[in-house]
Amino acid sequence: MNLTTSKILVQGMMEPMGSRYVPLMMNYGTPIAAGISPGHRGETIGGIPVFDMVEQAIESLGAIDTSVILVQPYLVLDAALEAMAAGIRQLVIVTESVPPLDMVRLTRKAEATGTIVIGSSSPGIIVPGELLLGIHPAEFYRPGSIGLISRSGTLIYEVALTLTQAGLGQSIAISIGGDRILGSSYDYWLNYLQQDLRTEAIVLVGEIGGDSEEQAAKHITQAIDKPVIAYIAGRTAPRRQVMGHSSAVITTQITDFDADLGTFDRKIAAMKQAKIPVADRPSQIPDLLKKALAHKKPTLQA
Repeated sequence: MNLTTSKILVQGMMEPMGSRYVPLMMNYGTPIAAGISPGHRGETIGGIPVFDMVEQAIESLGAIDTSVILVQPYLVLDAALEAMAAGIRQLVIVTESVPPLDMVRLTRKAEATGTIVIGSSSPGIIVPGELLLGIHPAEFYRPGSIGLISRSGTLIYEVALTLTQAGLGQSIAISIGGDRILGSSYDYWLNYLQQDLRTEAIVLVGEIGGDSEEQAAKHITQAIDKPVIAYIAGRTAPRRQVMGHSSAVITTQITDFDADLGTFDRKIAAMKQAKIPVADRPSQIPDLLKKALAHKKPTLQA
C-alpha cells in the first residue's frame, strides 16, 4: 500500500459520517480529490467537488488511488465494488456492522483484483503529521518511529495517547477493523511495518475473540525482526458472555468447537511462546518499548 502518493476519494461525502469526518481529514492536510454522493453532483464541500458516481470523478480528475468509504452498512458492498471496478486499489471502510456475507463477496473481489481493504468497522489509518484516512483523533498522535496496529479503534487511540505523553511518536497507526469479516490481516500490516523505513518498533494491540493475535504471534517469529510489544485487552471479561465489540463475540459463538479459542490466556501464551513482551496495561508499553529499542541503538528518535 502506497500512502505517500495517494489521491483520495470519499464515498459517502454527504452522509452523516462524511459530513462529520471529511472536514477533520481535510484540516489534517489529507489530499481529498473528490467525494461521491448520488444526487449531489455539481456541489462542493470546502472546494472538493462531489460526483454521483466514482466513474464520473475519475473521468474528471484522473486515476484515484484510495477510497475512504463512509456509506451505510448495506451500501458498503456496492460502494466497494464500484470503486474496484473503476480501478481503485486501496479501500478504507470506516462503516461498522457490514453484513458478513457482503464482506465475504467484497474480500473475494479484492483478492481477485489485488485491492487492499482496511476494515470494515475501522477508524482507518493515520500517518501522524501527514495523512488521516478515517476518523482517528489526530490530537492523540505525534510523528515518530513507533508503528501501531490493532483491531480496535478506541484501544489504539489510548495506546497512541500513552506513547505521545511519554514522548514516543508514531510512524503510522492502522486499525484492521472490528467486524467479523475483515479485508486485511495483522500479517499484512506487520509486513508493511517491517518494510517501512520510518518504523523502528511495533506495538500490536489485541483483544479477546478469534485467533488473529495467535496467528500474528506466529508470523512475527517467522518474518518480523523489528522489536514488537503486545498489549491484549480482555483479561477480566467473563467467558461465554457476548461482548459489545463484534470481533470479540466470536469466542462465544464457537465455544462448542474449542472452548479456549480466542481467550485471553491463549493469546498471552502465544505471545510468550513467540518471546514477545506483553504489557499488563497500556501505561507499561513505553517502558517496554524503550527496553526493546535499547538493544538496537542507544537512543529512540521520536
